[in-house]
Amino acid sequence: MVWLFAVATGLIVANLYYAQTLVGPISRATGLDPGAAGLIVTLTQIGYCLGLLFIAPLGDLVENRRLIFIALLTSAMALLAASATSNPNLFLLAAFCIGLGTVAAQIVVPFAAHMSRPETRGKTVGKVMSGLLMGIMLARPVASLIADALNWHAVFVISAITTTALAFLLRAKLPQRHPNSGLHYFQLLGSMWHLLKTTPILRRRAAYHACMFGAFSLFWTSVSLELTGPYFHLSQTGVAIFALVGVAGAIASPIAGHRADQGKSLSTTFIAFALGMTAFALPLLIHVDRIVDLGVLVLTSILLDMGVSANLVTGQRAIFALPAEIRARLNGLYMALFFMGGALGSSLGGWMFAAHGWQGVLLAGLVFPLVALCIFATEPGVRTRGQV
Repeated sequence: MVWLFAVATGLIVANLYYAQTLVGPISRATGLDPGAAGLIVTLTQIGYCLGLLFIAPLGDLVENRRLIFIALLTSAMALLAASATSNPNLFLLAAFCIGLGTVAAQIVVPFAAHMSRPETRGKTVGKVMSGLLMGIMLARPVASLIADALNWHAVFVISAITTTALAFLLRAKLPQRHPNSGLHYFQLLGSMWHLLKTTPILRRRAAYHACMFGAFSLFWTSVSLELTGPYFHLSQTGVAIFALVGVAGAIASPIAGHRADQGKSLSTTFIAFALGMTAFALPLLIHVDRIVDLGVLVLTSILLDMGVSANLVTGQRAIFALPAEIRARLNGLYMALFFMGGALGSSLGGWMFAAHGWQGVLLAGLVFPLVALCIFATEPGVRTRGQV
């Protein structure tokens, strides 16, 4: 079941990221202004955020398997719509709906946590999140390779078919889960504000990962523009190979989950922020020639993905240690809050690249983990005991 959860979350969440390395060809085909190209990713993330706030909490209210099935079919229809249009407004609307349906991934993750034993919950969540992060990281090279071989429309058609098949597979394989919260929908939504106010660990972990995910989205939204530009002049296949190397960062997920189970969340969090800052500092400090600079960018992608993976799993381990009957709402809030950081990062990345070039993108990216580290300095264990 852990493998099924891991593969499923990876395939589902990949739908959010296929467009990241296709920003250039999609914006040219739909006539989007270069400064607005980041909206291709941003609208998907905004849809996902709203889904996390208004659909994911239903995991504490209605039968989970049916909810996952309906969300996946919604995403599949939106993917087909995106593949069939060259109108910028219609494409952005479809992108928004793709994000809305992709929230199914964040119903699957609490499902996995619910089925696991408390003493191994961090390790289980780490494995499932490895699948999710593999989906995020593989989505970019897969999209680039398909676009190079066929076109960008084919990426969305193939994804729609895969998502539909996955919806029926999960309906056949997952057990039923009927929550017993005793609340109706609007009471459920109202309780989320109360949970946010009364759960400091949720606010803190969401703030940490909003910064890290903002850096992640900013980098991956704009790096394809740099790689296909006049300095590196890579093809979409070259961008795919570049993105494929970044998959190595997913190894941090189970390691971080295991460390969190051992009570080492503080040190793991600090390491994650240090990796994020190092990732952006390296290309700012090292300029030699095209080959060396490309190698530095490859290292940047790996370090950044490792930092983001480690911080995400550590945060989710902390959230899933809280009571099971509020787990879907807590996870929805956590993901929605940090995806707001991701939406900011992706929109800022496109604008910074158009206005200030690649150096501007790197400087903006460095600020995100630096802000996270400043917030981390106020963590009770760090502030009172100096523990890192």
